[in-house]
Parts: sequence; C-alpha cells; structure tokens
Amino acid sequence: MTGISIAIDGPAGTGKSTVAREVARRLRLAYFDTGATYRVATLWCMREGVDLANQDDVTAMVETMNVRLVLDPRNPRVVLEDEDVSSLIRTDSVALTVSKVATNLEARAALGRWQREIIASEVAGGSSEGRGIVSEGRDITTVIAPDADVRILMTADEEIRVARRAGEGADLATVREAVLGRDRKDATVVSFHTAADGVHTLDTSDLTIEEAVQAVLDLVTEVRGDDAGEGGASSLEEPGIE
Repeated sequence: MTGISIAIDGPAGTGKSTVAREVARRLRLAYFDTGATYRVATLWCMREGVDLANQDDVTAMVETMNVRLVLDPRNPRVVLEDEDVSSLIRTDSVALTVSKVATNLEARAALGRWQREIIASEVAGGSSEGRGIVSEGRDITTVIAPDADVRILMTADEEIRVARRAGEGADLATVREAVLGRDRKDATVVSFHTAADGVHTLDTSDLTIEEAVQAVLDLVTEVRGDDAGEGGASSLEEPGIE
C-alpha cells in the first residue's frame, strides 16, 4: 500500500468522514479531513474579528494562520497557535459560518494549495505514517486530488443524511441548516453531488459502517490489486453510519 492516495468526497451526512478514517486506520495510512482546514480557518477569522465578507482579509488570514494537523486516524487533531481546537471547529457556530470561507474563491485556492502539499507529502512518505493517505472533502476527487489512485463519491438520501446528524443529539433545525444549507452554499463553487469521470459512486443510504468500509476496501483491492480487504478488525460498534 506504499504511496497510495485514496480520495473520498460527497455531501454532508453520507458517512465519508467515519468511513475514510476507518479505512485509513485499517490500512495504516494517514487520514486527512480537508474540511477541517476550512473549519479552522473560519474559527481563526472569527476569533480575530475578521469581516468574513472581505475576501482579501479572509485570504490573508488563511495564508498566515499557524496550524498543525495531526493525521493519525486513531486520533486526528487540529492545532491552532499551539492550542488543540479539534472540538471547537465542530461547534454549531463554526458549522453555520464555514461556508463564508469555503465559498471565498481566493481563500479556497489558498487552502487548496495547502491540501495538495499535505497529500503529496504523505504519498511521498513524508510523515511517520509514510504509506499514503486517505483524504476526504467536497472537492477532493475533482480539484484537490484528481490523480488519486482510488476516487469515490459517497452519496445518501437527503433525509437520511439529516437524520444521521440529528441522531448525534443536536437540534434538528440547526442540523438541517448545517447539512443542507451548507450543501446549497458550497454547491455554488464546487460539484460534489455527481461523480466525475473515473470516480466510483457509493450510496451509503442502506449501509452500515462496516458495509461501507468494506465496500471501499474492496474497491481499493480491485483498483490496486493489493490485499486491502484483509485490514484489521473494525473498532466501530455502531450499527449504522453517522
């Protein structure tokens, strides 16, 4: 599996983060949630009082923020100015604001360059993982890693996606806006509902976590001819994708 690049994209609530992280764990690859780069940039701008409508100011903040990403699938972390903000970037306030950064084309381009550098480094064996990377995000298969060895578009029924996020204990109205509202906004700058040429579609509407993970492993085996399906046993016990 040395040097493999696996890219998974799709709308919110399809299970791409859960599945990508578990696939990375089993194959002993780095795990990269590219969405975290937009979230941490949003948090940084909010903290610094930057006007998110000012594209130049937001881009300047993105290009100068001091962020370190830990790509260990067992414990991925985002460190901003030496502070672990992994939980803070998942709050409702960030979730409902992140599209203002994600739809800023200048900031998006800057973050995209950073994302490509991270992926290239992992594919080349630049970290302790050194075997490759599983990356996930809305434009990962088309814009950021179009040359990945395995590219997957993960989809699911709209109501199922909302229900999965609501099942995590959040307010339903807030969840619906965070999931579907962000999809609508982000769709203005990137396509993540239809698979591009060479991208495999995986509908997770009726799949458990284990079934979705195995489907990805089977596809990796098919594409690479490696024994990817023999990864370690899953540590996940939930009956369905979250």
